[in-house]
Amino acid sequence: MENYTMEGRTYRYYGQEAPLYPFGYGLSYTTFRYRDLVLSPPVLPICANLSVSVVLENTGLRDSEEVVQLYLRWEQSSVPVPRWQLVAFRRVAVLAGQETKLSFQVLAEQRAVWVQNWRLEPGTFTLFAGGQQPEQKTRAPSEVLSARFSVTGMARPLHGC
Repeated sequence: MENYTMEGRTYRYYGQEAPLYPFGYGLSYTTFRYRDLVLSPPVLPICANLSVSVVLENTGLRDSEEVVQLYLRWEQSSVPVPRWQLVAFRRVAVLAGQETKLSFQVLAEQRAVWVQNWRLEPGTFTLFAGGQQPEQKTRAPSEVLSARFSVTGMARPLHGC
């Protein structure tokens, strides 16, 4: 084997073709609503971590669990990267009619790209938070919120942070 690229070999690199059963696929016995996605800070230095919070509300009549998923998309990169990458997830039990505020950390190393070594690059990123992958078409509706943030500074090796 001479070609080690992942393009066309894993769902993360299929292009526009959606996987049959994406991560988090399944039905719930209730409905959830996402709101108040906050990224802090919205502009961060190259080596900094990103704080994320989102509110999850069970709008249905049954107590249930939801798998809250965070995905990261590079808006421009010097090398090919996935359409989006799962950077965090958490299974949360929420009582009917109740809501909970969740907090996550997206580490600088989760933004690294491989260019002969792991490297952090400045640029614009989009973070998605919801009960499914971004742009997923399913019979069970689930919201996916998105927000952009920027990374400033000079590109540097990950081990330089």
